[in-house]
Amino acid sequence: MFKAKIKAISQYFPQNVLTNQDLNSQFPEWTPERIQSKIGISKRHIAINESVSDLAIKASEKLFEEFNIDRNQIDFVLLCTQSPDYFLPTTACIIQHKLNIPTNAGALDFNLGCSGYVYGLSLAKGLIVSGIAKNILFITSETYSKFIHENDRGNKTIFGDGATATLISTEGFAEILDFELGTDGSGAENLIVKNGALKFPNKDGEDSDDGFGNVINPNNLYMDGPAILKFTLDSVPNLIKSVLEKHQLSIEDIDLTIFHQANIFILDRLRKKIGFSEENFYIHMNEYGNTVSSTIPIALKHAWDNNKTKGNVLLAGFGVGYSWGSCILKIK
Repeated sequence: MFKAKIKAISQYFPQNVLTNQDLNSQFPEWTPERIQSKIGISKRHIAINESVSDLAIKASEKLFEEFNIDRNQIDFVLLCTQSPDYFLPTTACIIQHKLNIPTNAGALDFNLGCSGYVYGLSLAKGLIVSGIAKNILFITSETYSKFIHENDRGNKTIFGDGATATLISTEGFAEILDFELGTDGSGAENLIVKNGALKFPNKDGEDSDDGFGNVINPNNLYMDGPAILKFTLDSVPNLIKSVLEKHQLSIEDIDLTIFHQANIFILDRLRKKIGFSEENFYIHMNEYGNTVSSTIPIALKHAWDNNKTKGNVLLAGFGVGYSWGSCILKIK
């Protein structure tokens, strides 16, 4: 049976940058130091005149160039996004065409947020081990900023835009082992863009205050922060316990842990609750913010580039849906 491995990762960020100083100019009560200490982010990249496919194509072209990858060998394109170019056609099809990937390659989008990288790895592994594909271009690309209300202080502080491109093949530096996945749709309305799709197509929402000083509107991204925090603290420790048990490993057997980079407050709470050491708990979000499905591959790439990856690397994503997933990579 074929083994599925991560062979290479590249990334792309829009040129426009929103700094904590910029946010402080709009929201004087939030000093740059306060944002940094509370969220763990100093700046985030914002897509102005670029769509998800633009970001995805630029990340993929970097992947091909940086790692000397022959695009003619790509036989499947997976795109994880919640802000596609169109309702239809599938954005992955547009990307296939613009990247000049052969027409005998499969291509599809899947709509997931912060758990999306782990889910995408599971889909890619399935394609590899079943013999359906040998070289998968797995892209995460997101422009959440386009959903955020101009005066929504909380979400504007947290989220940034960006894209990553990962080559998953039968050879590579990280073997993809087993997964634990989960879903609880009862929490769907706690992180949602309610208006604009087919259930509520009319963008007739009005501004209101969420009680925490943030302007909200059903046309824009809404996040119930306390509810998301409770979900995360309740579900992620059990997720980690399950994935460790599946691999017959303990926390001490994990050499590096990379969680979805939500914000520094949530990550610190999770690390302490589960029992990971600071040394092996990787955080890399200061210059990018919460880029949704791209946070894990951004951090994984940085760790690999800086020789921080070895042995058993645990990945975990969690968020909108509710949806959560974890897997372990084996790195020699």
